[in-house]
Amino acid sequence: MFYTLIVIEVVLAYLMGSIPTATLVGKLFYKIDIREHGSGNAGATNTIRVLGYKAGIPVLLFDVFKGWFAVQLSWVFHNWMMTPDALNYLRIALALAVVLGHIFPIFAGFRGGKGVGTLAGVGIALYPVAILIVLAIFIITLATTRFVSLSSILGALAFPFIVIFITKQHNPGLMTLAVLVGVFIPVTHRNNIRRLIKGTENRFDFKRKNAKKL
Repeated sequence: MFYTLIVIEVVLAYLMGSIPTATLVGKLFYKIDIREHGSGNAGATNTIRVLGYKAGIPVLLFDVFKGWFAVQLSWVFHNWMMTPDALNYLRIALALAVVLGHIFPIFAGFRGGKGVGTLAGVGIALYPVAILIVLAIFIITLATTRFVSLSSILGALAFPFIVIFITKQHNPGLMTLAVLVGVFIPVTHRNNIRRLIKGTENRFDFKRKNAKKL
């Protein structure tokens, strides 16, 4: 029963991540598939770029919530004779499941987003202090360059160093997850990196308020 519940939780985390927020908002309220417009990414940034803040901010908030809530599922086992280390490994499994669900959503043909917002939610749950520092890096980079991709990449690269050397996390599993995040985000942004090098990457338009005419 104990291990069955763990499997059920991991599956639920994946299904939670699979809720295709950007795709649903686009189809239900704007009659478009967001993946066919802009960068083709089913995430908050592309939603804001194509449909405006009114659509994009709710997408961002829910994507962050998905990551945070999936990790909170672990508290079902808080009083179940699990050691702190075992509980942390369960949280890591839930974190990985929800992010995989967001990137490869079963409810949207396995075509999802890049996982930045959902990872931010995971970070709030597992590394609250570190994620605040990463958020500061993201905001400063975005404000000075207007590149969301570069802001995400620099924040991700700094993340494992912040976790290990500034917040001094000593749990091997959480340290490993932080390193994986530092590698994972640049890999999912490899096309953006190519465009940044070529000078063809789109800058974020802070003034966008309304949906583009499609």
